[in-house]
Amino acid sequence: MSLTVPPTPGAADQAPDARVHDVVIIGSGPAGLTAALYTARANLEPLLVEGVVDGGPTGGQLTLTTDVENFPGFPDGIMGPELIMNMRSQAERFGTRFVTEDVTAVDLDGPVKTLKTASGQEIATRSLIIATGAKPRRLDVPGETELWGSGVSACATCDGFFFKDKHVIIVGGGDSAMEEAIFLTKFAAKVSVVHRRSELRASKIMQERAFKNDKIDFVWNAEVAEIKGADGQVSAVVLRDTVTGETRDFACEGLFLAIGHIPNTWLFEGALERDGEGYLLVDQPSTATNVPGVFACGDVMDQVYRQAITAAGTGCRAAIDAERFLAEHTSAAPDDPR
Repeated sequence: MSLTVPPTPGAADQAPDARVHDVVIIGSGPAGLTAALYTARANLEPLLVEGVVDGGPTGGQLTLTTDVENFPGFPDGIMGPELIMNMRSQAERFGTRFVTEDVTAVDLDGPVKTLKTASGQEIATRSLIIATGAKPRRLDVPGETELWGSGVSACATCDGFFFKDKHVIIVGGGDSAMEEAIFLTKFAAKVSVVHRRSELRASKIMQERAFKNDKIDFVWNAEVAEIKGADGQVSAVVLRDTVTGETRDFACEGLFLAIGHIPNTWLFEGALERDGEGYLLVDQPSTATNVPGVFACGDVMDQVYRQAITAAGTGCRAAIDAERFLAEHTSAAPDDPR
């Protein structure tokens, strides 16, 4: 089942004021909320803009996850939306203010950065932390949205445990798909790799590992045309032959997508350096981008790990980086040099 965290109204959820903020954070997932907690405890009075980005939910992808069993500190697990709400409440407790608005444009030139929102408001800040995340590429087929979180997933590391002794399929043909397929064999009875071509794009070593695994089989020249459910869970998919166009039902109990992610970076095109996949580039080990005073954390700059705990870790790093930047630059800056 898919769950979404609604914006929490109240004193902390209000229109931005006209002042120049020390820290503004875009994004309300684990990275953004951790950055808010740390900057708030540093008395920087952060403003967090938690608008929906590219159709994603307020609170990030974690709000689309049901049981989270691999976040430290919760031995019995915790629901994804509940974890996000706990993080939000903690950041709010130390003084974070929240604005539920879409950011539609940014101006990163000069010592003061400006954000424009969908309602026409402008938010000015001396430092900016970007935590807009990334979203998994989807198939956009019938049943996918309805069964997301109920057998459809894009994270084997997150959800593989829930498919013990079941038959699952994974869609994709690259290294990520092979890694996820191999990982899933720790739990699933059988893993079927569905690939739209007759050969894989994965590296030779990853192909060999997958081919040698007795639990993995391959469905070639096939694409998922529909995902079917029974009693609210995935029960089968409709496969379309990419050569003949014929379709057939294929029974399974879960579907994992491994066809890549799309970082939410369109706002920063032309302003911040990105890699070939669109992820923001930072000066490792810091979270600094190529623009002074602008930092990036979470999945928007991490295409390797993509876990809630790693996102939170980079949010902490971004907060510390922003605090140090402000300590070095704010004393000489006028109140509003725009």
